[in-house]
Amino acid sequence: MMAGSTDVLICGAGAAGLTMAIDLARRGVRFVLIDKLPSSFQGSRGKGIQPRTQEIFEDLGILDRAMAAGGIYPTVRRYTADGSHVDQEVVNTSNPTPAEPYHLPLMVPQYKTEAVMRERLIELGHSPEYGVELTRIAVGTHGIEAVLSTPNGERILHARYLVGADGGRSFVRSALGIGFPGRTLGVRAIVADVVLEGLSRDRWHQFNGEAGPMAICPLAGTTLFQIQAPVPLEGDIDLSAAALTERVAQQTGRADIIVQSVAWSSLYTMGARLADRYRNGPAFLVGDAAHVHPPTGGQGLNTSVQDAYNLGWKLAAVLAGAPDTLLDTYEAERRPLAADVLDLSTRLLEGFKNGDNRRPREAQQLDIGYPSSPLSCVGRYPAGKLAPGARAPDALVQGAAGSPTRLFMLFKGTHWTLLVNGPSRVAPRAGLHIHSIGPGLEMEDQLGHFAQFYGLHEQASALIRPDGYLAGTFAKDELAALQDHLEQYCCHQAGVFPGQ
Repeated sequence: MMAGSTDVLICGAGAAGLTMAIDLARRGVRFVLIDKLPSSFQGSRGKGIQPRTQEIFEDLGILDRAMAAGGIYPTVRRYTADGSHVDQEVVNTSNPTPAEPYHLPLMVPQYKTEAVMRERLIELGHSPEYGVELTRIAVGTHGIEAVLSTPNGERILHARYLVGADGGRSFVRSALGIGFPGRTLGVRAIVADVVLEGLSRDRWHQFNGEAGPMAICPLAGTTLFQIQAPVPLEGDIDLSAAALTERVAQQTGRADIIVQSVAWSSLYTMGARLADRYRNGPAFLVGDAAHVHPPTGGQGLNTSVQDAYNLGWKLAAVLAGAPDTLLDTYEAERRPLAADVLDLSTRLLEGFKNGDNRRPREAQQLDIGYPSSPLSCVGRYPAGKLAPGARAPDALVQGAAGSPTRLFMLFKGTHWTLLVNGPSRVAPRAGLHIHSIGPGLEMEDQLGHFAQFYGLHEQASALIRPDGYLAGTFAKDELAALQDHLEQYCCHQAGVFPGQ
């Protein structure tokens, strides 16, 4: 039996597992990424990329590719029983701002999103191992011992940490004995990616006839449509092209919509569940392994990506010497947000049943923050406009050499960032990028955006975490508090930094 070792074993190569792998790869952390499926997922179960996730994709170096692979959401066209219709926008359209550069959800079929992520991972020197199944876990003092079933036989792998990104039926969660309480929502549904004729591709078509509701959405970046519809709670469901054509005719009242072929389909029961805990010693849950909820609002894939984005840098830091307590902040920060997402998705499901497709601002996930996190350092008095734990806004600034740039470009990479309103008095250190902003300094705030969004007092500073959240603002006489925070949590880096 083969044996080996690594720092992190990631079980599940969907969006959450791939995000974790990309983040660890660019930090030089050793990891193994496995998936029991024989090849990559080919469906479009999750197709919405929210604005906050777009910001994360920009940091990971895949946003432009993701945008090129998809498109914006079409207007919803709601049909009534008499054949008339009314159009409704999914979101309230608004222009991007310097603080929030992405304001519209992006539609990218899940299989295309994951293909973009795999491409980025390959650039960083790694790829998933498909057809490899985790069958046993032994948790020890110094990590885990995993037994893997591979096409070449059993393999034992020792890992410092295990990340369960293996979906709603997570083997990792079950093997760790972590409860997954919640409820089913009394809705069983089909989703299918199909080639069809009879509908235009410039609208998301929604019908609500006597046979029940049905949504048929053109999938951006493809020639496919996605069919979604509730079905009876019991009984077999035929998802062939002929059967879907018949179902479409029953639920739309139209005989001119013909399903020609089915690329992928799934039958599922909607539920809302949240894991009792996200950590068991050296093992962690991310994504659907930690929480499942209805697909309404496009929250699932996004919350999963952000779980991994939160945990990745912390694992790398602890492997490089940061205190293990840093890993406790993962559950403290992410689990309460998952509970909020469950509430939001369930509310939106009720609205969808009543023909309301509008998505509130909270669906964009731009207002997510961690104000009560142990990583959020509150000074003696406010040194700026932003509260610790808030998302750090973008802003347009200009370098001393004359080139315009954005704060997000300064944040991009694996490092912490310190923005100083005036000359910096902080000594340089590995893993920390310090930028002095002001007249005649490295960066100038010619448009006033930095002052407007951050509102830092003179010679105050804002410390930005690697995941783009504000660790704290520090007044000019709080240099010791800033140094303490840096010593405790910041600048523990593993290996080399190919993504920096």
